[in-house]
Amino acid sequence: MQKLVNIPDLCAKALEMRREIIRMLGEAGSGHPGGSLSCADLLTALYFNVMRHDPENPKWSDRDRLVLSKGHGAPALYAALALCGYFPKKELVTLRQLGSPLQGHPDMRKLPGLEASTGSLGQGLSIGIGIALAQILDKKDYRTYVMISDGECNEGQIWEAAASAAHFKLNHLIGILDYNKYQLDGAVQDILNMEPMAQKWESFGWNVCEIDGHNMVEILEALEWAGKQAGGPSMIIAHTVKGKGVSFMENNNDFHGVAPTKEETARALRELGEK
Repeated sequence: MQKLVNIPDLCAKALEMRREIIRMLGEAGSGHPGGSLSCADLLTALYFNVMRHDPENPKWSDRDRLVLSKGHGAPALYAALALCGYFPKKELVTLRQLGSPLQGHPDMRKLPGLEASTGSLGQGLSIGIGIALAQILDKKDYRTYVMISDGECNEGQIWEAAASAAHFKLNHLIGILDYNKYQLDGAVQDILNMEPMAQKWESFGWNVCEIDGHNMVEILEALEWAGKQAGGPSMIIAHTVKGKGVSFMENNNDFHGVAPTKEETARALRELGEK
């Protein structure tokens, strides 16, 4: 797959991804807009610039792997895979329909390009560690990326996994925290405040950097930085906006798990540049 190498093209692709997210959620009438929109720029950078992968050979043994631990953000991942060519874009509007491979949470048995079936929050980082350990045993040099959510960091399994990754010195494991500050029931700081977030990961032995998760230059620089770290895993803490790109969804947790109405879908698409 040809990579996008300049920032305007990547930003345009992220905007296209956001339109597809809104379109499929509006058609489905259910799903998670907020957390899908917040991670669109991060997934764009990974799939269209950074990761080594081949849509025509999804099981290529030397491919980089991406585990979407925050499985409710599946619409963003589906949009990325479709726009890369893993399956026809027209299938996106079958999201959550009976018999569709585009389930509400990723099912690796149903769709090419998925590395893990996720949705039970807190488990994805452990899956990523297993993949990264297999990479060492198989003497491969691919990277494993795991995207987690801030609400997931309430889960004890995340921190067990964090300790394990550092213990095994998995420098080919790169975590990305979609830090949009909200989870299902409200603001993270009100439910279980995880600050200071960066220091927590550092104390578990991770290399850590913090970025604006919607600034494509910072995203690319952070991913390049993470790829050069040695002696242990790296965590990119990406400060994002829940519902990014749609004015009435931004930082509005009502849209955590509620799809837009027909009228809201039309309004959102106009805001995202739909002609």
